Amino acid sequence: MINDLISDSLTRIRNAGMRRLETTQLLHSKVIEALLGIFQAKGYIESFNVIEKDKKKFINVVLKYDEKGKSVINEVKRISKPGRRVYKGKDEIKRFKNGYGTIVVSTSKGVLANDEAYKAGVGGEVLCTIW
Repeated sequence: MINDLISDSLTRIRNAGMRRLETTQLLHSKVIEALLGIFQAKGYIESFNVIEKDKKKFINVVLKYDEKGKSVINEVKRISKPGRRVYKGKDEIKRFKNGYGTIVVSTSKGVLANDEAYKAGVGGEVLCTIW
């Protein structure tokens, strides 16, 4: 049984990228779907789609690689964990890795990237960072 779906999903993406796999399959949840939407918008993954098998939902993720065959994801890290939640205010989530990275924040307005959360003027729980 998996307690933390977000960290499991991030680990599956990280491992698939290290093995140079074309796709990987994740367990479905609305938060993970929103997280993958941000990853796709920022150019870290190619695409994703929701599949239903035997009344269970899964998400197929197509990974993205550069022209040398290296994964475009350098590092993906879970920040807020079930044992230790991390919250940041709107001023603390301004930039990450000098604008090259992205902080994913769960706010009252949904799951947002750091630049969108800053523009909306909201803070929240820091789910993960990616660059």
